[in-house]
Amino acid sequence: MRIQFAGIELANPVLAASGTFGYGVEFEEIVNLEKIGGFVTKGISREPMAGNAAPRIIETASGMMNAIGLQNVGVDAYLEQKLPPMRNYPRCAVIVNVFGGTARDYVEVIQKLNDAEGIAAYEINASCPNTDHGGMVFGTDPGALSDLVWRVKQVAKRPILIKLSPNVTSISQMARCAEESGADAVSLVNTFVSLAIDIDTRRPRIANVTAGLSGPAIKPIALRMVWEAAKSVKIPVIGLGGIVSAEDAVEFLIAGATAVQVGTATYADPRASERIAHGLEHWCTRHHIEKVTDLIGTLDTSKK
Repeated sequence: MRIQFAGIELANPVLAASGTFGYGVEFEEIVNLEKIGGFVTKGISREPMAGNAAPRIIETASGMMNAIGLQNVGVDAYLEQKLPPMRNYPRCAVIVNVFGGTARDYVEVIQKLNDAEGIAAYEINASCPNTDHGGMVFGTDPGALSDLVWRVKQVAKRPILIKLSPNVTSISQMARCAEESGADAVSLVNTFVSLAIDIDTRRPRIANVTAGLSGPAIKPIALRMVWEAAKSVKIPVIGLGGIVSAEDAVEFLIAGATAVQVGTATYADPRASERIAHGLEHWCTRHHIEKVTDLIGTLDTSKK
């Protein structure tokens, strides 16, 4: 079940996604952290952020909408309080999601993270759809994305994964843009911009007005985008979007993903990432797949 990509080795290809697994340490009494490949922290910014006003999360048909607004403790508190306990789990890769309002913000956060022990890689959040602090601009403008990736690559001492937005005309173009600017891998997709209305008050159900849609409802679109991106770049693609079962993970691997991230499923089942990692191993055994990497990019689109 072991995989390698961008110089990172994982015990298995299942990661817990950013924003759904806190800083990791919160789950140590619930999840066997060394049974998953690793996890991505919630977005870490230069200064602490309080996030958006409530209500900022609601359930939808086959999913949920959220506009948390990247609430986090800030990079200094993360390094002092949240990262050290994770060193007790060396087999669980810690990937730090980095966020900023400007490219300089990203650079400054990474410079502070560079000398810390116990971090495997950085996931550059270039795609958050529910904050006014810059994410959507980087995620939807090829020029801005290229500049951000180039600047981050100049200072990062670890591999960088660029988290791409699905709210674009061509995901292939954005993946190539990230690759050409120096990205070591891309992860996709983030949530889709969405809106829910309270018909009695005729007001948005989320205080931020719009929010990010995630969960099983987006899986077919996410799967298509992962397939398109994987065909367009040579760097690894990490797939996410509506994964709730081992079979879902298999689909993403077949579409071309090197690894997967489990997000919204964690809200319903805090052990979802561990359950899916275990289920993926059993699925491979039942189907006589000796190496999980043998699944990657095996989608057969030929006409019968």
